[in-house]
Amino acid sequence: MDKFSILAVIAQLLFGGRMLTQWILSERQKQVVTPLTFWWLSLSGSFLLFIYGYLRVDFPLMLGQVLTYFIYIRNLQLQDQWRILPKWSQLALFGIPIAIVIYGYNNGTYDLKNLFNNPDIAQWLFILGVVAQVVFTLRFVYQWMYAEKRKEATLPLGFWILSLIGGVMTLTYFIFRMDFVLIVSNVMGAIIYSRNIILYHRKQ
Repeated sequence: MDKFSILAVIAQLLFGGRMLTQWILSERQKQVVTPLTFWWLSLSGSFLLFIYGYLRVDFPLMLGQVLTYFIYIRNLQLQDQWRILPKWSQLALFGIPIAIVIYGYNNGTYDLKNLFNNPDIAQWLFILGVVAQVVFTLRFVYQWMYAEKRKEATLPLGFWILSLIGGVMTLTYFIFRMDFVLIVSNVMGAIIYSRNIILYHRKQ
């Protein structure tokens, strides 16, 4: 475990908290529910995991987070939660990820060539990681389209199916990367994704 892993641990605790809360409430109501805390914890965890991926020069991990980060914000807007933040906080949450990339690049610590040619990641593993993150991220793209159509931030069945597929692929990537924090997180995630799929079928 490297010195940056504390960020990954905190991020995974936040992600774990969102899934655990959602799971417990769904079990109580015998159907899939989406609490408001899901989106706040998602946004917080995504922010920290983006920074972790940046510090580890892990492009697949960064890609997954930057794609979903703004979807979390949109869901908070749909839930009429985003407006409760002060304007400066809204601007900061929008701008900080972009500012990190610009600052790092201009100071020579962020090299696009290194991102795509990390000597610590074999090319086939890099491709697996990117594909896994794209598939995993598609769950929130699907959820976003579903939510925009209904003007309600919910988690449909397709979200959980894509979560399970992408989660297994992501788990494989992190096994080869020997990132034990994210291995444990993805194992727990796969269990919760599977359980939500079962709850959907039982509801039907």
